[in-house]
Amino acid sequence: MANLDIFTPHSHHDKIPVVEGIHAGFPSPAEDYAEPVLDLNRYVVKNQASTFYARITGDSMVGVGIQDGDIVVIDKSLVPSNDQIAVCFIDGEFTLKRIHVENGRLFLLPHNPDYPPIEVTEENNFQVWGIVTYVIKRV
Repeated sequence: MANLDIFTPHSHHDKIPVVEGIHAGFPSPAEDYAEPVLDLNRYVVKNQASTFYARITGDSMVGVGIQDGDIVVIDKSLVPSNDQIAVCFIDGEFTLKRIHVENGRLFLLPHNPDYPPIEVTEENNFQVWGIVTYVIKRV
């Protein structure tokens, strides 16, 4: 299971300068595209009252590009559906997995062959805590 350091987006915080239109091909002068500030919450948070950030610990989702230390944006207001990546609470622990329903059975799928799928049964204390909408990563 993953350990999650969960925190909420702030409505008031320092703004970060932003440069638009950076090309991955030939260089271009970025000064022409500078905007004064970037409010990251404006881009990744749709419903502030139900959105949280969490820092991921572990490597069970590396196959979909979510790595140890990445920050995920989680929206608790979204209705879970098949094949979404979700923060789940199962038997007293949080975990980040892909929800998968097959033949009426619910599985939490890792994306690392070192980890087995988790079948959720009636015996489990289980809840989908929120749906991952963005991943913020360090390069």
